[in-house]
Amino acid sequence: MRYIVIGAGAVGGTIGAKLFQGGHEVLLIARGAHYASLRASGLRLITPSTAETLAVPVADGPIPTGEDDVLVLATKSQDTVAALDGWSRELPVVLAQNGVGNEPVALRRFERVYGMCVWLPALHLEPGVVVSYGTPHPGMLHVGRYPQGVDDLAARVTGDLTGSGFVTLAVPDVMRWKYGKLLGNLGNAAEALCEPGFADIPVQARAEAMRVLDAAGIAYSTQEEERELRGHLVDLAPVAGVARGGGSSWQSLARSSGTIEADFLNGEIVLLARTLGVPAPVNEVLQREANRAAREKLPPGSMPVAKLQALIDERCAAVSR
Repeated sequence: MRYIVIGAGAVGGTIGAKLFQGGHEVLLIARGAHYASLRASGLRLITPSTAETLAVPVADGPIPTGEDDVLVLATKSQDTVAALDGWSRELPVVLAQNGVGNEPVALRRFERVYGMCVWLPALHLEPGVVVSYGTPHPGMLHVGRYPQGVDDLAARVTGDLTGSGFVTLAVPDVMRWKYGKLLGNLGNAAEALCEPGFADIPVQARAEAMRVLDAAGIAYSTQEEERELRGHLVDLAPVAGVARGGGSSWQSLARSSGTIEADFLNGEIVLLARTLGVPAPVNEVLQREANRAAREKLPPGSMPVAKLQALIDERCAAVSR
């Protein structure tokens, strides 16, 4: 079975590299300078204990495929539709992405869709280089068929990832775990926007989102469940010579990519709240300000925490009147 990893950034690059190191056939799909560097020099994978250059095959777009190929989509959610265009719809696709909106999009196009809930601390800012901070395992991955269930392919993918060093579980309720992960990702915008000291804002965003999910009757995993499973199997460790940086949204601003994932994180809560006719002012402000920062190509940490909190307070007051 060959794994075609579409989006060889922090998450996709780490998954592809570890599968390759585990002896599996892997093809990375990348673009621009990252593709050029991977093609010329291979993938440089840096971890807390090693630094290795891997000659993983790479392409810059869809190629002819076989019946034993599996697509692993690891792009940002705003790139999902474009990233899936051109690939055979006969293939299974595993969505190693944040958010909960990618699976129904993929199911319109592909019969076999699998969700993957990803806890994987990694960094990709430099072409050809991925830094993986997880120790002693690089990440924890839950895999299940969408909308629910576990089948032979989910079990096989889980086994391959486990054999390649990940903590991996095949779960029938993968979307419950992805909704739980969504709650944790709602603070990504504040991390990207603000200097240190923003910790209260993700708490507000999470509490608001839990009220919205509860009102909608949507189940989600808890932080306690996540911590119990992860334990000390996926901790963060420093990597010599590499600053830690931030999460995926922080990295989007750091790369001046011009886009950010807020519409599919905070925006998911805003959409659901509007559908239900209830307010979600905290997530609304985070979505709006993260998109503005990305559009204006502002660097991470450019907004004072007090200013963001004032915008949230103002919006909360407006919707309560």
